[in-house]
Amino acid sequence: MDQPVPANSSAALVTECPNHAEIMSPLYMEAYCRSIEQPESFWGDLAEQLIDWDQPWERVLDDSNSPFTKWYVGGKLNACYNAVDRHILAKKGSKVALIHDSPTTNTIRHVTYNELFDKVSRLAGGMRKLGVKKGDRVVIYMPLIPEAIIAMLATARLGAVHSVVFGGFAASELCTRIEHAEPTVIIAANCGVEPHKIIYYLDILHEAVAMSRWKPRKNIIYRRSNILMSDLDETWDIAWESALDSPVDCVPVDANDPLYILYTSGTTDKPKGIQRPIGGHLVTLMYTMNTIYGIHPDDIWWNASDLGWVVGHSYICYGPLLYGATSVMYEGKPDRTPDPGQYFRIIDQHKVSAVFSVPTAFRVIRRVDPDATFGRKYSLKSLRTIFIAGEHCDLETMKWMRKTFKVPVLNQWWQTETGSAITATCVGFAQNLQTPPFTTGLPFCGYDIYVLDKNGHEAKPNELGRIAVKLPLPPGNMATLYRSDELFRKTYFQRFPGYYDTMDAGYKDENGYIFVTARDDDVINVAGHRISTSSLEDAILRHPDVADAAVFGVPEPTKGQIPLCLYVTKPNVVKPAAKMSVELINIIREVIGPIAAFKLAAQVQSLPRTRSGKQVLCVVFQCLTDNDNVWGRPFPPFQAKRCAKRWPIWRPTNTSPFRQRSRTRRSLSTSHEPCANSATQWPHPIPSCDKL
Repeated sequence: MDQPVPANSSAALVTECPNHAEIMSPLYMEAYCRSIEQPESFWGDLAEQLIDWDQPWERVLDDSNSPFTKWYVGGKLNACYNAVDRHILAKKGSKVALIHDSPTTNTIRHVTYNELFDKVSRLAGGMRKLGVKKGDRVVIYMPLIPEAIIAMLATARLGAVHSVVFGGFAASELCTRIEHAEPTVIIAANCGVEPHKIIYYLDILHEAVAMSRWKPRKNIIYRRSNILMSDLDETWDIAWESALDSPVDCVPVDANDPLYILYTSGTTDKPKGIQRPIGGHLVTLMYTMNTIYGIHPDDIWWNASDLGWVVGHSYICYGPLLYGATSVMYEGKPDRTPDPGQYFRIIDQHKVSAVFSVPTAFRVIRRVDPDATFGRKYSLKSLRTIFIAGEHCDLETMKWMRKTFKVPVLNQWWQTETGSAITATCVGFAQNLQTPPFTTGLPFCGYDIYVLDKNGHEAKPNELGRIAVKLPLPPGNMATLYRSDELFRKTYFQRFPGYYDTMDAGYKDENGYIFVTARDDDVINVAGHRISTSSLEDAILRHPDVADAAVFGVPEPTKGQIPLCLYVTKPNVVKPAAKMSVELINIIREVIGPIAAFKLAAQVQSLPRTRSGKQVLCVVFQCLTDNDNVWGRPFPPFQAKRCAKRWPIWRPTNTSPFRQRSRTRRSLSTSHEPCANSATQWPHPIPSCDKL
């Protein structure tokens, strides 16, 4: 039943704050408050308007077994039908659904909804002949090509459950996911392409299947013949062309059946497979395409991510196709395929209306081409907005993006577990696009957000704490962890009963804006003072010669932890590392204060990152752990154990920048006096809404 909203909830803050008349739009205020106060009528009305159902639901919300909340109980539908078939029936089949732009292969391909329908339905027919049925799992191991989306939709068409594994994962990681998901078939490509190299997917797949305790019935292999011709293993493999069969219709499934399993990183020994329910996810994605991103059906939408990550699932594949828009798939890099003008070219050539990416992609472009020399020859007239998420965006990069692309740059926050934004600035709600610096926006519909201290008490405005969401979670969130209900309950709901623990740190200002500073385990404790590593990185990136930086905590006998910074300079910077380190120390002291106890900084040639652009600090931990004495003290062995399971060891060589550390360390022997007003010192300046 719809319940009255507590006085201290996010919805109450929305309606009570005197400044919100200037900051928030009436559209947002009405929708958000209704989603918190009357969730059943709010989400029920949206489901009727936005999604085609084979069978209507009997009950919008069933929270009798929290946190295993169910939405649209009794309803039946099919994700593939909503993403493809209904557009064909609406006579929109000739519209382009996907634009695959691949400078790595020098090809651009347009896939219409008609072509998508034909290939999806025929692949589904072939999969059915191989024994795939409703509820079965299908592992997909492919690069960012249209066939990967075709495989996802064909799986959903049969009512089966896909598990996309990021292309290029090593055989051991792929094997782990195969053993846990137990797929009936595996669909893969024979290769992927990176700058100046080919990744041999088929060899990795064969190795993974050979070592796996679970064996699929068959592997369906799409061969990219313009790149590499591969011989198939007749025992296990079937060519993609041979797998296409007579078309089959969509299979209706329950709204709370899983659409997919997506494995996420974590610190537990057990695989964490996020299980996404179909009904709520489709409603949320369809709703957010316009409300958050302001996309219209005739727009060209570009999500510069990968299908192996949740962003790709939600907003390369399902979101744009549900909405009937055109989705760009870019198989390339921001700077090396072949130059840093590619983002500009794609926007111009395909008339892109909105871009979604991680800040690192733009940080890379800024580093190698700060004046956008390569991008100037392209027109950006079609572009309306840039959206960023996935990691902290420093203020200097944000300013550069706004100046260079001349459109609003809007930050948002979400997780693999949620499947879409928890907080955002919503273009479709006509919200104020001039947001406070560093904010990830306001809570999106259905998310009643609290900031809690370690004892579960609500923090004061602008006070750093753990971000949590009051239950029940809105539609589209994970239903559970695949085959791990108890781990699901323990991981996300045990610490703060009645709340979803995001495990992210941050704060809420007096106007309700959310500021996500870091993962909670990325908040370091310096002599009792909790400091976000992202705030330190942001300060470091203010230095005009720094292109990239990573900060993490290392043990220190007196203070417990102190920050260590690894930074990358811009091209052609010849300043000595010792001088750079002193300047960085001075910046931290000016911006944050001596409370940070910042005195360790080292210049490196590059920072390791995942394929999606996020920093892989655990690799750095592994390197430091393997070389205990590089900083004159050992590093905690648990970091090595935890990280070695997920990432290859990045061992320094004789030419590694880590070999130059001793000289840098000697130059940083200056003592630091304690901060006189440490109790009131904040990790970074708290933004004020008075400037809006």
